[in-house]
This record gives sequence, structure tokens and C-alpha cells, in this order.
Amino acid sequence: MRIEKCYFCSTNVYPGHGSAFVRNDAKVFRFCTSKCHKNFKMKRNPRKVRWTKAFRKAAGKEMTIDSTIDFEKRRNVPVRYDRELVQTTIKAMRRIQEIRTKRERAFFKNRMAVARAKQKAHRKKMLDAAKTSVKLQEPVATTTVPVREKIKVTAKSRSALVPGEGRSMGMDLD
Repeated sequence: MRIEKCYFCSTNVYPGHGSAFVRNDAKVFRFCTSKCHKNFKMKRNPRKVRWTKAFRKAAGKEMTIDSTIDFEKRRNVPVRYDRELVQTTIKAMRRIQEIRTKRERAFFKNRMAVARAKQKAHRKKMLDAAKTSVKLQEPVATTTVPVREKIKVTAKSRSALVPGEGRSMGMDLD
């Protein structure tokens, strides 16, 4: 059973899944989903599309140099079936997967520690900038603002007392 890699996003494409595009020069491109195929047709660069493995590796979010990655490379050498060889291969695959997960966890912790350190430095820089900007401002002179006097107006205006003024549609006042 041969497990291919998606040309666009680098995920595993199992037999009977995905689609293949064959160019005129007989180069075969395998895709896991129509999403990858459509992005390929649109001539998008996988290193600029955020959800691909190529982007994650280019942005330093995933391990690129590790000996466990070499085991995943495709090999086209047919080997005669041997029960013991299959058992040892499966044991080795499990052990390699354990090692890979430990290394990925350590890689993630280191990456997050660096990010936290950058974030702390940025916050400190912003606080220092805020403190210095407050110190550089001149103190505001305390000037007295003239208070306006309120004008008293009677509750009933003259037009309300005179019949016919200020009323519409012939309403009567009590």
C-alpha cells in the first residue's frame, strides 16, 4: 500500500482517496481534496497559504530539520514479505512516532517561550514609552473657566395665557 503526499498541502493521500492531475509532460500531481486542487489551479503558492504544511515550515511553526522526518520519505523498493520484518517495522514506526511527538512538544514549548519573551519585552517597551510620553507633556495650566449664570424663565409663557395664541385646531385650555 502506497501512501502519497498531497502536492499542495502535504497531507497523506491514502489509496482510493483524493484526485490526480497529470500534466502534458507526464508529471503527476496528487491532491487530497478539491480545495487543494482548486488552489493549485488558481496558481497559489502553498508557502503563502496559511493552512498548508509548507507555510508552517517556512514560518518556523513546524520542525524542518529532524531525523524522524527522514523515515516518512517515500521508498519505491519492493521488499519480499516477511512476517518478522513487518513486526519489527511496526515496532520501529511506533517508537519513531513517540520520539517525534516528544520532540514536537519540546519544539512547541521553546517556540512559545520565545513568543512570551517577545511579548513581555514589547509590553515593557510600550509601558516605558507611555511613561516617557506622559513626562514630556507640559503641565496644563489651571485656568478658571467662567461660569455662566442661568437665566430664569417663567413656567407659563404669555402666549399660553392669551386665548387663541399658540394653540392649533381650536383646543381650549382649562
